[in-house]
Amino acid sequence: MVKFQGFFTVFAIALTLFAFVDCAMRDETQIKKLPKWGWLLVIVILNSIGAIAYLFVGRVGKLEKRPKKNKPRIIPPDDNPDFLRGL
Repeated sequence: MVKFQGFFTVFAIALTLFAFVDCAMRDETQIKKLPKWGWLLVIVILNSIGAIAYLFVGRVGKLEKRPKKNKPRIIPPDDNPDFLRGL
């Protein structure tokens, strides 16, 4: 019985933490029903129930990934105008 309670406690904390981080990382346009700060308060105050409510009611679609920083493009010498000018 103690193992079940420990598992349930760890699961509830993980669920609350996941929902909080998910809500914090989303854009305002991807959140329904309440503003972002409202959902964060609901998640913190109601713990697992607030997290479940947010996951089923409060969010829209998948989280969009942030664009990666553009790496400098390597240009081969025959396409590089600076190299060709120096010939």
